[in-house]
Amino acid sequence: MSGTNSPEAVKKLLENMQSDLRALSLECKKKFPPVKEAAESGIIKVKTIAARNTEILAALKENSSEVVQPFLMGCGTKEPKITQLCLAAIQRLMSHEVVSETAAGNIINMLWQLMENSLEELKLLQTVLVLLTTNTVVHDEALSKAIVLCFRLHFTKDNITNNTAAATVRQVVTVVFERMVAEDERHRDITDQPVLVQGNSNRRSVSTLKPCAKDAYMLFQDLCQLVNADAPYWLVGMTEMTRTFGLELLESVLNDFPQVFLQHQEFSFLLKERVCPLVIKLFSPNIKFRQGSSTSSSPAPVEKPYFPICMRLLRVVSVLIKQFYSLLVTECEIFLSLLVKFLDADKPQWLRAVAVESIHRLCVQPQLLRSFCQSYDMKQHSTKVFRDIVNALGSFIQSLFLVPPTGNPAATNQAGNNNSGGPVSAPANSGMLGIGGGVTLLPAFEYRGTWIPILTVTVQGSAKATYLEMLDKVEPPTIPEGYAMSVAFHCLLDLVRGITNMIEGELGEVETECQTTTTEAVSSPTQSSEQQELQSTSDQMDKEIVSRAVWEEMVNACWCGLLAALSLLLDASTDEAATENILKAELTMAALCGRLGLVTSRDAFITAICKGSLPPHYALTVLNTTTAATLSNKSYSIQGQSVMMISPSSESHQQVVAVGQPLAVQPQGTVMLTSKNIQCMRTLLNLAHCHGAVLGTSWQLVLATLQHLVWILGLKPSSGGALKPGRAVEGPSTVLTTAVMTDLPVISNILSRLFESSQYLDDVSLHHLINALCSLSLEAMDMAYGNNKEPSLFAVAKLLETGLVNMHRIEILWRPLTGHLLEVCQHPNSRMREWGAEALTSLIKAGLTFNHDPPLSQNQRLQLLLLNPLKEMSNINHPDIRLKQLECVLQILQSQGDSLGPGWPLVLGVMGAIRNDQGESLIRTAFQCLQLVVTDFLPTMPCTCLQIVVDVAGSFGLHNQELNISLTSIGLLWNISDYFFQRGETIEKELNKEEAAQQKQAEEKGVVLNRPFHPAPPFDCLWLCLYAKLGELCVDPRPAVRKSAGQTLFSTIGAHGTLLQHSTWHTVIWKVLFHLLDRVRESSTTADKEKIESGGGNILIHHSRDTAEKQWAETWVLTLAGVARIFNTRRYLLQPLGDFSRAWDVLLDHIQSAALSKNNEVSLAALKSFQEILQIVSPVRDSDKPETPPAVNVPAPVLLGPISGLNRPFVRTDSIGERLGRYSSSEPPVVTDELEDLNLWWAAWNTWYRIGSESTKPPITLDKLTFIPSQPFLTALIQIFPALYQHIKTGFNMDDLQKLGVILHRAVSVPISSDASPFILPSYTEAVLTSLQEAVLTALDVLQKAICVGPENMQIMYPAIFDQLLAFVEFSCKPPQYGQLETKHIANAKYNQAEWVALNYVPFAERSLDVVVDLYQKTACHKAVVNEKVLQNIIKTLRVPLSLKYSCPSESTWKLAVSSLLKVLSIGLPVARQHASSGKFDSMWPELANTFEDFLFTKSIPPDNLSIQEFQRNESIDVEVVQLISTEILPYANFIPKEFVGQIMTMLNKGSIHSQSSSFTEAEIDIRLREEFSKMCFETLLQFSFSNKVTTPQEGYISRMALSVLLKRSQDVLHRYIEDERLSGKCPLPRQQVTEIIFVLKAVSTLIDSLKKTKPENVDGNTWAQVIALYPTLVECITCSSSEVCSALKEALVPFKDFMQPPTSKVQNGES
Repeated sequence: MSGTNSPEAVKKLLENMQSDLRALSLECKKKFPPVKEAAESGIIKVKTIAARNTEILAALKENSSEVVQPFLMGCGTKEPKITQLCLAAIQRLMSHEVVSETAAGNIINMLWQLMENSLEELKLLQTVLVLLTTNTVVHDEALSKAIVLCFRLHFTKDNITNNTAAATVRQVVTVVFERMVAEDERHRDITDQPVLVQGNSNRRSVSTLKPCAKDAYMLFQDLCQLVNADAPYWLVGMTEMTRTFGLELLESVLNDFPQVFLQHQEFSFLLKERVCPLVIKLFSPNIKFRQGSSTSSSPAPVEKPYFPICMRLLRVVSVLIKQFYSLLVTECEIFLSLLVKFLDADKPQWLRAVAVESIHRLCVQPQLLRSFCQSYDMKQHSTKVFRDIVNALGSFIQSLFLVPPTGNPAATNQAGNNNSGGPVSAPANSGMLGIGGGVTLLPAFEYRGTWIPILTVTVQGSAKATYLEMLDKVEPPTIPEGYAMSVAFHCLLDLVRGITNMIEGELGEVETECQTTTTEAVSSPTQSSEQQELQSTSDQMDKEIVSRAVWEEMVNACWCGLLAALSLLLDASTDEAATENILKAELTMAALCGRLGLVTSRDAFITAICKGSLPPHYALTVLNTTTAATLSNKSYSIQGQSVMMISPSSESHQQVVAVGQPLAVQPQGTVMLTSKNIQCMRTLLNLAHCHGAVLGTSWQLVLATLQHLVWILGLKPSSGGALKPGRAVEGPSTVLTTAVMTDLPVISNILSRLFESSQYLDDVSLHHLINALCSLSLEAMDMAYGNNKEPSLFAVAKLLETGLVNMHRIEILWRPLTGHLLEVCQHPNSRMREWGAEALTSLIKAGLTFNHDPPLSQNQRLQLLLLNPLKEMSNINHPDIRLKQLECVLQILQSQGDSLGPGWPLVLGVMGAIRNDQGESLIRTAFQCLQLVVTDFLPTMPCTCLQIVVDVAGSFGLHNQELNISLTSIGLLWNISDYFFQRGETIEKELNKEEAAQQKQAEEKGVVLNRPFHPAPPFDCLWLCLYAKLGELCVDPRPAVRKSAGQTLFSTIGAHGTLLQHSTWHTVIWKVLFHLLDRVRESSTTADKEKIESGGGNILIHHSRDTAEKQWAETWVLTLAGVARIFNTRRYLLQPLGDFSRAWDVLLDHIQSAALSKNNEVSLAALKSFQEILQIVSPVRDSDKPETPPAVNVPAPVLLGPISGLNRPFVRTDSIGERLGRYSSSEPPVVTDELEDLNLWWAAWNTWYRIGSESTKPPITLDKLTFIPSQPFLTALIQIFPALYQHIKTGFNMDDLQKLGVILHRAVSVPISSDASPFILPSYTEAVLTSLQEAVLTALDVLQKAICVGPENMQIMYPAIFDQLLAFVEFSCKPPQYGQLETKHIANAKYNQAEWVALNYVPFAERSLDVVVDLYQKTACHKAVVNEKVLQNIIKTLRVPLSLKYSCPSESTWKLAVSSLLKVLSIGLPVARQHASSGKFDSMWPELANTFEDFLFTKSIPPDNLSIQEFQRNESIDVEVVQLISTEILPYANFIPKEFVGQIMTMLNKGSIHSQSSSFTEAEIDIRLREEFSKMCFETLLQFSFSNKVTTPQEGYISRMALSVLLKRSQDVLHRYIEDERLSGKCPLPRQQVTEIIFVLKAVSTLIDSLKKTKPENVDGNTWAQVIALYPTLVECITCSSSEVCSALKEALVPFKDFMQPPTSKVQNGES
């Protein structure tokens, strides 16, 4: 109390005291002098104390009796004003604690006097309170006196005093006990607890108690005495007392200070001996009273129960049980039994209500309930108190429904001050209240017509009573309807909550303790500590066994009653919240029973929830047949009262929220679900979700119920097994209200979560769940047999969900799970099996993707286990299941392909198991999987599986369902081969390793290792398998497949064959390639020639492929080409193989038979292949040509450049280099000797010759089907020769040349079919060669070049070549015939008829001519050429076109002939002159003369449309010929036969004179004069005449003769002209004649010029005379009118000036 000790406070106290004393002396001055004096001496006393002492307060306390005295005297005056002043002063002193024990005693005595005089009663109470609460100076008698004083004041007539005194008494009683507690606190540290003295019957024997404790003891004892209406021992002076007040005080002490009674034996003794008997005695009227029982039966009148006392007694009992149960076990048994009795229906309503409230107080204390159970129910001969309480509550609730409440007429129900507030009035049955026209539903229970509202009585878990608190009521209150029910309902709920929380809490502790101790035990190192641990563990075990017994007993004791009550309430409840609470209670009980392993009770609670979930009277066998159900219709006997388990009644007033169909084999009507059913369902879900671990066998119940509900609500499974709202498939569609529609997603979500939570179940619980689902599923399967109704898929969907969430321990449930699902997959109902497959495949996929520990890659057993069901699905024949299986495989590959490892054979097996008859979509899906494998996963699979991949891919190629798949699978085989190639080295190593292992195993078992192509090494076998598969596909009935397979086979052998061991090639050639060729040749030759109608109705087939034969032809082509290519590119590998020449012959034989087949395509392709194998120069590929000359055959350099487009050089450990090394170093080096090589080429030549002679032989008979080889074929055939010739030229002789010539000639002669001609022939006007003609010329060219560089003996072939070429030149004017075949000229051929058209041979002939000229230019001097009269032949050949001139088929022909002739002669004539003496050319000259004659003076008439320019151009050609004569022939006349020269002169004459008949007709007008030609002839004549080389008179004669003829002709012309001019008068003369005269004039001037140039001695006089004689005639022409003639005349006259000279004598003309 620092506040009262501080100097200021002390100072203030002193001042106040002094002022109080002064005030007192003033008041008492007149009436009470003694008091005044006392006051004044008091002032002095205070001042003295203050002056003398430092510790003022202590000094004051010492002298307090004296200090207080004046005030006590003042109170004695009984004067109100003075008394008040004194009491205030005394209180001030007390509050500063300056009152001693004596002083306190005096004060109390003074207060007593005031009390007896009824003065200042409130001030008195206040003063007592201050005195007792500030300190502990008052005790013993003084204390008891003070307490009595308060009691006395309580019973005054004044109400205020009464109440204040009551409060003061309560406070004082509390203070007394608080002092005792404080005293115990002080002494606790100092002394040990006093030894408890055994119960001493002497009540006053309290000597062992300390002072405060003694006071408390005396007080409590007297309170008991007073309540019992006995005299008190200590509170002397009490005059009256009420029982109610006494009981209240007792209750407050017991409630507030329990430790006092528990710690001090004396007090516990009081409890036992006094309080309990008292309570039991006071209860008696309530026990005996029966409502409505007639009093007459009992002799003494029964005291009626009195509400205030009864209610207070119950409060005391509640406190006793709560606080002192451990002390008063037996007594409590009696109290509890009483409480139970008070619930009986024949007790007054208020009594039942307070009893229920009291029981509620117990129900919220689970530890207490536990103690009851231990103390009574578990003792052998004791009452089963706990069971009775629960059963009593049950019976009580039941009775409220069955017995209409008596005592309170329903109509006059008034609410007490219960919390629900507001008057509640409603007819017992209606449940509805009309409020403001709207209709609200009050929460209520309704059962068989009894309607009981639910009131809000208390907050959950606290027992806040209403009637136990009505301490002011004397009359029993009216209890509102439903109050007792509501409290009882809460009792049940709190009871369940309390028990379950407590037991589960303890269970949890036990479990954690067990875990910790076991772990400690494991980790502890030393022996002793281990023993210690074991010791503690065993203690714990004992403790746990004891606890478990208690828990089980508690549950066993209460479950029947609870279930009876709760199921009744559940059925009756119309309020959602109430229903929720009931369900929660049932759920927690079920879970608790489950945890404790109490199967019967667990199943009973679950059954109750299940029944609540389903519509009333729903036929669900599982609920009626299980053990749990045996409870449902059995009544439990509860202490003689029969309690029925109530099955839901159908008439409950619930809102229907869903209408659906029951799940049954026979369609029944619809059933309705109410909102309460849905609520129950959610609870059921909750139960399974949260407590699945303890459900065990009752999973069956739960799942069966859920399945039915799901069915009624129309939920259908979706991916992953979750159920989603879906339409019901048949029957009246499910009707759902919006309320339930919003609930459905939630329900479906909870359903899923329920199965998700199965991952937290232990293995055993999980097995229970799986077994339950399997048996549900079996039922569903049975129901779905034989009808196509929608089956219930609940179980299958949930098996899937459960499997998915338990992947981490999938091994333990995999076999039962997948075994069952495989059965489902075989079910005839499609929906059922579809879901079976869905579930199974989802599980497999999930299992493979799950992150197992250890991972699958290290746990192959698990991986195979997971994949096995996938393989098993292949035994099911339903296509939909197989489709699912394959889709699953596809997804596994996409997600897990990299890590399948040992699972590959299984997966590939699944793809390979698809048969041809299984439908397109299946095959397509399986194939997709295969594609994925090949594109992505070859590197990740074991190499031993590669052969399986090849087999599977091959099998898809042979499927004939879908062409695209077959084709794509061939593509895959190519990809596979490419992969083998790229990874060759690793694959080979791995396979060899595997092979070694297998070999070893086989040897151990003593069996022979058997695999295809055995002697070859394993990697090569892999290739051979691939080749064999492709080979099979090459003879597939479908052309497209054959084509693709063939291309792939050859590409892969070509690109990757280098990897094979050398010896393996033998197998490739004979077993793969030739075998294939044989089969193809056979199929092609026997193929059907019938036309195939369009492919698939709408697919058009090209005419080149419209018969099977044509389609096979394509295959033959491909195959042959492929084999040839391999022979070509891999010759360096094949040649060393020993039987290469035999293989070569076989190949040539195939080429020959193909080339001679009557199919253009095949024959042409055969030649292409032939070309290919002949183009080999050396066995090296293009990438690395050897340095050696081409003819020599060298082994391949050991160099592997980039192969097949890979950009890196490919090196192998067992590289080709080494392989080649083996047969190029270890054995003698294989330079294949020339001889063998030549044999191969000559074999090829013979084949070529056979093909050529057979194919070009003209047909003997002619009909429509005559086969005539095509141009491309012939071209190709001829094109082969040059390459072939390169190799055989050394032995090529005249015979061979003859053979060749025949073939060339025949080939060129072959006509062309009119329908092909537009494609092959150039348009007629173009001078272009066909490729065949080009080829023929090329062949000859190659020959002549070879002859050119060849040895002498070869050069005798030149003439033969000339002959061949000249034969071709003749074609220009005379096309060749092909046997008896009639050909049309191209211009007349009609394209649409199958006619044969002769080619345009002109360009060919002309080109041949060019060749002849070229060749002749090179070889003119050659002996053979000279001897064989080649020049003569050339001239003879050229004569034909030259003589035809304008009549030639093509104008170009004769022009070319002329120019060629000129060229040939320019070279040939000197040679001829050289050999003139030998006579080798004698026969040539006449031929030449005739040729000139025929050409220059041709009989053919020029075409009419020839233009002047053209004419002049042609004339210039004639002039060229004359020039040749003038330069090359005439100057060498002396080396040339005379007859020839004569012929030439005659010709020149003919040309220059241009003799014309003198008659002039119209016909001649058109003849065009060749002025230039004539002039040239003339000049040549002159030149020749006057050349000084004239040696012989004969020649001179010719010249002179010619000259005189010329002059004579000029004279004639001039005369005629002059004549005509005169006659014609003004008319101009014809152009022709004018031209002629001009020509003559020009000739004259030319002649004079020529004569002047000539040496005079060469010209004779006669000539001059003739020239001069012309002069007069010329002069006569001057009169002519034509200007052209005039100018010509001028030129002619000018030269005459030279003759103008004076005459000399004796000069005779012509002589010098």
